[in-house]
Amino acid sequence: MLHSQRMRRMAPEIDPLRLGTGWTRADLERPWLLAASVAGDSHPGSVHLEELEREASLGAAAAGCVLARYRCTDICDGIAQGTAGMSYSLPSREVIAYAAEMHARAGHFDGVLFISGCDKAVPGHLLAAARLDLPAVFVPGGLMGTGPGELTLERVATLHARWRQGALAQAEYEAKRELACPGCGSCAFLGTAATGQLLLEALGLALPGSALVPAASAAARQMTRAAAGALARLVRTGVGVRRILTQRALENALVLHAAIGGSTNYLLHLPALAEELELPFDWERVQAINDATPLLALVRPNGEVPANLLWHAGGAPALLWELRERLHLDCLTVTGRSLGENLEELAKSGWLERQAGYLQGTGHRREEFLRSLADPFRPQGGLAVLHGNLAPGGAVIKRSSVAQGREVFRGPARVFDGQDPAREAVFAGRIHPGDVLVIRYEGPRADGMPEQFYVTEAISAHPELNDSVALVTDGRFSGASRGPNVGHVSPEAALGGPLAVLEEGDEVLVDLVQRRLDLVGSSGKPLSAQEAQSLLEGRLAAWHPPKPRYHRGLLAIYTALALPAHRGGGMAVPERGDG
Repeated sequence: MLHSQRMRRMAPEIDPLRLGTGWTRADLERPWLLAASVAGDSHPGSVHLEELEREASLGAAAAGCVLARYRCTDICDGIAQGTAGMSYSLPSREVIAYAAEMHARAGHFDGVLFISGCDKAVPGHLLAAARLDLPAVFVPGGLMGTGPGELTLERVATLHARWRQGALAQAEYEAKRELACPGCGSCAFLGTAATGQLLLEALGLALPGSALVPAASAAARQMTRAAAGALARLVRTGVGVRRILTQRALENALVLHAAIGGSTNYLLHLPALAEELELPFDWERVQAINDATPLLALVRPNGEVPANLLWHAGGAPALLWELRERLHLDCLTVTGRSLGENLEELAKSGWLERQAGYLQGTGHRREEFLRSLADPFRPQGGLAVLHGNLAPGGAVIKRSSVAQGREVFRGPARVFDGQDPAREAVFAGRIHPGDVLVIRYEGPRADGMPEQFYVTEAISAHPELNDSVALVTDGRFSGASRGPNVGHVSPEAALGGPLAVLEEGDEVLVDLVQRRLDLVGSSGKPLSAQEAQSLLEGRLAAWHPPKPRYHRGLLAIYTALALPAHRGGGMAVPERGDG
């Protein structure tokens, strides 16, 4: 007996209340599907999802099920960017997960269709899916198109920095800025949103070819109906999410992430997902996968081609097909078939060749931004995991956004407590080539781990600083960030990590080749490894933690309960004593 039917027998009020929402008596007897959506007027990535909810209802009805639409909309990182609102971004992932968990459990649903596409919505739904372990299928919200001259949103921060520096007239700046988001869908660069959509297919949770679909297209509507049908089949066969979300599926996601040079934010979201699944997340394995997986995709912000063209060139299936020898092809997916069987079916049907036709008229060739294993853009994947006396718990850098030949930085630390003074220092000309800009007290426990995007763009927009200044932080970066940016430094400064006692002028080494982040000098003198460690320990012995910034509301709860970045930055309830 389905869960929904058992609950009907237990609680006699369920039937009249469901009938009061417009269900029929026949609906009550059918499998109950939940559309957990982030639809709302919050931003272009969610404003169109109500239409996909309607398509899901039609698909569910055609499959003999009934579907209810529940919502918890997401916030927009772009709207919150550079303000105090950005501290809510990572905690919003937890809120979305809790809302979906609550709706599914309290509503007695048999399966969940997760409809989302943006930065914290997709990972929030992933956490909820893992927690619920119900049959589930994901509907990616798709991407928007581009503005004039292939303008995409992540270029606006660069335009703003150029305007602040006097290199761009105000009229031109305002005209271009207003055209960067031409319609609905997630932004057309390979930020966190696009990365997450692609990884859904590698995880086996979304239908093949659904990631990065044009948001307002007939294809998006058709795939949503098909996803509802796939969910109905999973409900009837009793396949829960944890049959699909396995250790091997997580490794498939890491392989694809390496091959696309994906957002570093998924080195928060995938560990958080593993934590929810009670699976190990091996950082040495992450590095090994990135060292062994060539970079096959080069789109913005790593390249110049907008990311919406990836779908036109075959999307996730094209990448997974190219990577198939490196994947666990026997992993189960929401189609009821294995990942390998899905790819074989697409290849035999000619789907990949037909997709390539979409590139006609765009002015781009596939080889510009999507290549084969035999001819990659780089021999290694997009990420490097650093360790050292400044990051005993690790740190992350997107090496695919670092200029080749500039993999080692050694320079004086320019230390700032928070991103705002650091950004103003860049604009004021107080940061110089060769500096290592350090921004601390921006980790999960300090301030919710906001992105440092505007600082990275201020640096990238400066011709003398671009590629010559490294940025190190216990905060995180936008998926749109470019350049030598080291984030997720763990332990964070607020918890007594070594960044807390780094001093202005200390010499810092950032080495992508040896994957090191170290204090290597102080007071103008080089330090041995032992001397540096002793110096840091002595300083930490005299250090006092800062007082909490928040005392009420969501940020007070999150900053009190947040796990470290290397464990995903989720929230964990402290162990309770007998008292």
